[in-house]
Amino acid sequence: MVAESGIDWKLVEVMPWWKAMMSCPQDPKHHGEGDVARHTHLVVAALQADPRFADLEEPARRILRLAALLHDCGKPATTRYEENGRISSNGHARVGASIARRLLWERGVDFAEREAVCALVRWHMRPGYCLDSDDPERTAITIAQSTRCDWLTLLAEADTRGRIAPGTDDALVPVGLFGELCKELGVWDAPYAFSNSHSRFVYFRTPGRDPRYAAYDDLKGTLTLMSGLPGAGKDTYIQQNLVHLPIISLDVLRKELGIAPSDPQEAVAMAAMERARVFLRKKQDFVWNATNLRHELRARPLGLAADYGFRVKIVYREVPHTQLFTQNRNRATAVPESVLNKYLDRWEVPTEIEAHTVTYVL
Repeated sequence: MVAESGIDWKLVEVMPWWKAMMSCPQDPKHHGEGDVARHTHLVVAALQADPRFADLEEPARRILRLAALLHDCGKPATTRYEENGRISSNGHARVGASIARRLLWERGVDFAEREAVCALVRWHMRPGYCLDSDDPERTAITIAQSTRCDWLTLLAEADTRGRIAPGTDDALVPVGLFGELCKELGVWDAPYAFSNSHSRFVYFRTPGRDPRYAAYDDLKGTLTLMSGLPGAGKDTYIQQNLVHLPIISLDVLRKELGIAPSDPQEAVAMAAMERARVFLRKKQDFVWNATNLRHELRARPLGLAADYGFRVKIVYREVPHTQLFTQNRNRATAVPESVLNKYLDRWEVPTEIEAHTVTYVL
């Protein structure tokens, strides 16, 4: 699909996700070029014409090409006609990151490259609006935790040039200012240099926090939270590395409560939180074992543990596409493939914004 020589457009243009973009309209006020696919062609061309892109080495060019190709793949799922006749696609960047993750995982793209692409897709809109946020410094530091801001700036500028609309030159100004802010903060091509992992963890949990402040580490215990698709090997990892700790397993709780994976899960989550409070009050290390594939789902147990003064670790487990479906079918508690496909459509890999440490077991 994408190689050092460029994009294989004949291969791309027969894919279902590309055809969806071909039939997806955009607001003509901002996209006089037409549908999302036409816009994407222009963005890729603008990126490849940028001399700064030519100065990059592989795999950076490949990552940026993929990000440009996929940056708006979430628009078909999020595009709506407003009452005033305008067209919007609110939330398409986050949805697009999940779509891109599944597409690249199914094609066997290297994990680090894939996640670099997904992070660029996730944040590609933000440089143009960063300075309008309540806390531009915090926005830039948050973005830099999962993507390179120099690459993101290149993509955002190509995204701006790759459309037909009035005021394109004006729209490039805030993107450039975002880049200057990133350089000033020291996050142009690397994450922010926090004093330690606890300072980083507290910063991302505390609005208005000074990133330079070194947090005092008086943590009382550790929660290890497992994350990964059903069948990815989370139970095996626990048996090999964490079997000495008490385990809260949402699969076990579902059995106890008689709740199927396809049923509403709130009762299971509430029961798990109550069991977690028992370990937290005792200051006892423990494991939380569930898929935990969305940021919001991870935030509940991680936030609870943080409130009790616990260190939080995430262990993310992943296997290749074909292996996953085989392992899931062979599990004692196999997840229906219809449910597994829903997980894949809302799949967010954890980052160090969420925890003291994240271990990727691939």
